[in-house]
Amino acid sequence: MKEMKYQAYTLHNFRNIKQIARLTPEAREAIEVVGHVLPFKTNNYVVNELIDWTNIPEDPIFTLNFPRAEMLRKSSYNRIKELLDRGAPKAEVVEAANAIRLGLNPNPAGQEHNVPYLGEIRLNGVQHKYRETVLFFPSQGQTCHAYCTFCFRWPQFSSMSGLRFSMKEADLLYKYLKKHPRVTDLLFTGGDPMVMSASVLASYIEPLLSDEFRHIRTIRIGTKSLAYWPYRYLTDADSDEIIRLFERVVASGRNLAIQAHFNHPVELSTEAVETAIRRIRATGAQIRTQTPILRHINDDPDTFSQLWRRQVDLNCIPYYMFIARDTGCRQFFELSLERCWQIYRKAYSQVSGVCRTVRGPSMSATPGKVQLLGVAEAGGEKVFVLRFLQGRNPDWVGRPFFAAYDPRATWFDQLRPAFGGEHFFFENPDKPAGLRIEDMIPFE
Repeated sequence: MKEMKYQAYTLHNFRNIKQIARLTPEAREAIEVVGHVLPFKTNNYVVNELIDWTNIPEDPIFTLNFPRAEMLRKSSYNRIKELLDRGAPKAEVVEAANAIRLGLNPNPAGQEHNVPYLGEIRLNGVQHKYRETVLFFPSQGQTCHAYCTFCFRWPQFSSMSGLRFSMKEADLLYKYLKKHPRVTDLLFTGGDPMVMSASVLASYIEPLLSDEFRHIRTIRIGTKSLAYWPYRYLTDADSDEIIRLFERVVASGRNLAIQAHFNHPVELSTEAVETAIRRIRATGAQIRTQTPILRHINDDPDTFSQLWRRQVDLNCIPYYMFIARDTGCRQFFELSLERCWQIYRKAYSQVSGVCRTVRGPSMSATPGKVQLLGVAEAGGEKVFVLRFLQGRNPDWVGRPFFAAYDPRATWFDQLRPAFGGEHFFFENPDKPAGLRIEDMIPFE
């Protein structure tokens, strides 16, 4: 296996990619125009090892990394293009881009309601939506090796700092965890925590391995690095330190779960990713995989069945099929809920039981993580059958409920109760939104 040195490409130097010369002038223009609104970044591994440059722009990895004109509404595209064509000052371009971003639902699914307090201190780098699980956004991990064009956390990488979740003060996190002994799982997320150096990541994790945090049974790391930069675990200067850190977590008696993001089987096709997965698995860590279902990328059953089968072949655990959130360039990637369910059902039927650990299709919506179980006839009405996999209130979990069938619906907020109901069982019209998370979940 050849060693590769990481090289990032952003709007400042994307024309240095030799393959860019193959693109039409319109495609090159789109990268610059859309990239001023939705963040753009890729790297030499993605460009040289994963993208099929003979299949542009249809290649799924190209579409996952490179902005396309269709990802913005025409009026927004033309506004930014006009500013760039006339050489407008940077501040004017940024102001226009920010105005467009605010219309793209920058913090979907009520994320701002997930931010808890420690006394009167708002913990802007913490989210606590479900009783047993806390998310932590370390400030040094709020970037990625490459940016996915569908990413629901694109504000983390934009110039709109007021929309970001991040925090450097680990002491506040530790105090919060001590206050909530029913928390069993801590998820490091971003961005991508695996862009951090081994020493910085260890400085956050190692205090959690002491007896005073014995209630923290699982440490999760959400990362796209296995797909976009597997050399993080192989030949980076501190890759051996990363592996030793993982070994220490497992030796402490904790479960270490690498929450790996894979969107297409091509991301699992290189020798580098195979070797990186073997190296991580040898530490005793689990690798659980999650994938959003996306038009233009993986919207057919065969792609998903191949993806799940390949993950199991590499001793990974298929975990979630997500429906892409209603943010950013959703109109480019979204599919109807019924189509998502049909793809899931057929793909599920094409794999053996060991691949059927995957749950989906699910939506991380404001009230919780909702699984679409199917389309059915009930009471003489065609309905969607759903249930909560997770909920802001733990009592909601596992309860099936029904929504009126809507062939155009692409997201949970577009659904209405079946059978003429005014409200879903979890909705309380007398309780206003925007409460502190402590007021929404019976934590203790």
